[in-house]
Amino acid sequence: MNDTPSAGSEVVEQVSTLVEDVFGRLKPVLTGAEGLLAASADVTAEDLTRLRPQVFDVLGGLVVGAGFISAPNALADQEFGFEWWTETGDAEPVQLVISLDPDSDNFLDYTRQSWFTVPRDTGRRHINGPYVDYLCTDEYTLTFTIPVRRGGSFAGVVGADVYVREVERLLQPKLRALGGRAALVNAQGRVIVSNNARQATGSLVREIDVPAWWSSGAEPVTTESGTHLRRCGNSPIALVRSGR
Repeated sequence: MNDTPSAGSEVVEQVSTLVEDVFGRLKPVLTGAEGLLAASADVTAEDLTRLRPQVFDVLGGLVVGAGFISAPNALADQEFGFEWWTETGDAEPVQLVISLDPDSDNFLDYTRQSWFTVPRDTGRRHINGPYVDYLCTDEYTLTFTIPVRRGGSFAGVVGADVYVREVERLLQPKLRALGGRAALVNAQGRVIVSNNARQATGSLVREIDVPAWWSSGAEPVTTESGTHLRRCGNSPIALVRSGR
């Protein structure tokens, strides 16, 4: 095994490219949502249908779901807004319909979800996951979101869903070629994909304190035990490698 901090550059570059591609595909939806909200103070839930052409263009390939989710009271006719579509392999995407009535037993308060709260609180794009998406697919998913602004204030997010299994399909060959143990983890140290059964998707890496490393600046590091940790471009994803 080439067990050096510089090894794994191809994986790091591939992850960075994948992340930037997904966020790049969301830019027309972001432009459309901000333009729609800026054009009128009385945007309604029905007006969100104007975003569908841009949303449909995002779907396909790695992206299995996409749309716009409004901040509370950003719309004139209802408190919450959820314009989300999923790719099913059929001729047309399918709209995801959820309960937006706070008095309903089935109400989904999306304002408490990390994919919504982190862009709202930080003003920055975010990748949430891996998590099991019980709402849509019951599959391990990564959700990419970008904050939407209206007049300088937070007005919601645009986002895209990607199956972890598809990320794994793309990246595992290069991870396996590294030898030893190698895993891609999120900022909390939770495994997205790895090249070994001991590091299953969703499990936590424990040989190194990933959150502390992230908080300290996320510079490449090698521990005394020989574990390497390296950020993948400008994404909240890191490559962890060890010879054991």
